[in-house]
Amino acid sequence: MVEFRINFQDTDEAGRWHAINDGVMGGVSQGGMQMEASIGVFTGRLSLEHGGGFASVRREPGDPALGDARGIRLHVRGDGRTYQLRLRTDHLFEGAAYRARFATTGEWQSIDLPWDDFEAVFRGRRLEDAPPLSPEDIRQLGLLIADRREGDFRLEIATLEALA
Repeated sequence: MVEFRINFQDTDEAGRWHAINDGVMGGVSQGGMQMEASIGVFTGRLSLEHGGGFASVRREPGDPALGDARGIRLHVRGDGRTYQLRLRTDHLFEGAAYRARFATTGEWQSIDLPWDDFEAVFRGRRLEDAPPLSPEDIRQLGLLIADRREGDFRLEIATLEALA
């Protein structure tokens, strides 16, 4: 039985997410996670100045127990932009991750991301010889925006949970 679920009913949840934006490469994009009425909100402003163009938040999943899951389901409301769910394991080198993209519509939507949707990437480039994602080894998950469009962004998250 799959028991992985992150929701924002827990008032401490937003504090578990840590921002990593393009400032690590000289960019000036801003992004972070905050709480609004029991909803997590990944929000900020994307800038392409100084070679930038991404904003992200990451969190350790605790003991995710995702080995029996088929993937991850998100219940989100976005702003019409495309986001990424990123998963990290120890099977990739530092800085690399498995990503799955998802488009938002401005309405609440449930998005299923089966494991096969995830591809290994490093700095936006696909890693051809990477091992397949091993869900039982996920040690970090994150949300990222890098759609090459400057301006404000907003992704509201009700839940992230195992896709049974």
